[in-house]
Amino acid sequence: MNTRTSAINSGTTRHLKNHTSLRQSIRNSLTMAYRGVLKIRRTPEQLFDVTLQPIIFTLMFTYIFGGAISGDIASYLPVIIPGILVQTVITTSIVTGVQLREDMDKGVFDRFKSLPIARIAPLAGALLADTIRYTIATVLTFTMGYIMGLRPEGGLGHVAIAALLVIVCAWSISWIFAFFGVIARTASSVQGISMIVLFPLTFLSNAFVPVDTMPSWLQWFVKVNPISHLVSAVRQLTNNGTVGWDFVISLIGAAVIVAIFAPITVRAYMRRT
Repeated sequence: MNTRTSAINSGTTRHLKNHTSLRQSIRNSLTMAYRGVLKIRRTPEQLFDVTLQPIIFTLMFTYIFGGAISGDIASYLPVIIPGILVQTVITTSIVTGVQLREDMDKGVFDRFKSLPIARIAPLAGALLADTIRYTIATVLTFTMGYIMGLRPEGGLGHVAIAALLVIVCAWSISWIFAFFGVIARTASSVQGISMIVLFPLTFLSNAFVPVDTMPSWLQWFVKVNPISHLVSAVRQLTNNGTVGWDFVISLIGAAVIVAIFAPITVRAYMRRT
């Protein structure tokens, strides 16, 4: 009986320790996320990409390609705004890996190791803080579209769902660039690798032009491109107020990315720190 009681007590103690450790990790991660928000507030130039890019790209692509592709600007806005939104927010996720590498090079994470916090907290906090950037880019893109004449037929509720979908997918992709940030030697190499990976995926998609205008040998890649599925899901939600198969594929893709890259990123981060 004493042995059984001791085993039960030991198991209860272990469970309480694990619960406390998880709660501490979450609390520390939120604290590190707040640090990231304060960092953005003190250096607002970090937001130039998410504030200027949606405005410049929306104006440039709409007025240059609108007449040629859709006949007029008003007809092109329902096509280009979802494309610009996905391109802007997904590209913004590159900053996660770049800033992570810069902080590691500056010894910031070495100082964090001396603090009584969970070791994973600085990494998790950085990824959480960057969702602020995705939200700003999303709001500005839709705002620019509305100013230029876009009136989403899907309604405000479906626009909010589309925005949330893009933010979730960008957060999942940021795990890939966080992995690059941990294993790369310099911040510039992180940015270079990320651009090489992301830009072809973004431009070889249905974000800016209809797929049927492309060569047949290129259409097959565009149709299986995950960026195309995300853009289509946003268009369906924004323009029609429908949740289609592309929405499901985008969520599944986001979950798969997190399931693969979160563990290997955490493992690589733990080895480096």
